[in-house]
Amino acid sequence: MSPLQICLVISTLLFCVGLIGALSRSNSILVLLGVELMLNAANLNFIAFWRYGPHPELGTGAIFVLFSIAVAAAEAAVGLALVIAIYRHQKSIRLQEAAQLKG
Repeated sequence: MSPLQICLVISTLLFCVGLIGALSRSNSILVLLGVELMLNAANLNFIAFWRYGPHPELGTGAIFVLFSIAVAAAEAAVGLALVIAIYRHQKSIRLQEAAQLKG
């Protein structure tokens, strides 16, 4: 098994753990954690394809990963702000109870 295949298998496992976590949990913070795991799996794929691709000296994979980390940080900040707003309004962070978001 080549190093690229090992990275892809690890990335697939990480993505599956994140997907299962995001779909099976009712706690909104754990759903955000699952989404972050899936984004990190995509970052691992970017790095693996950059490192084992035909032109690893260009650094395009690292640039994609830095952009993805910035997007993930913004997503986490917005997600946590929404969780705090829902908690202040309903005193719960369960997604089933957050169906009504009217002020």
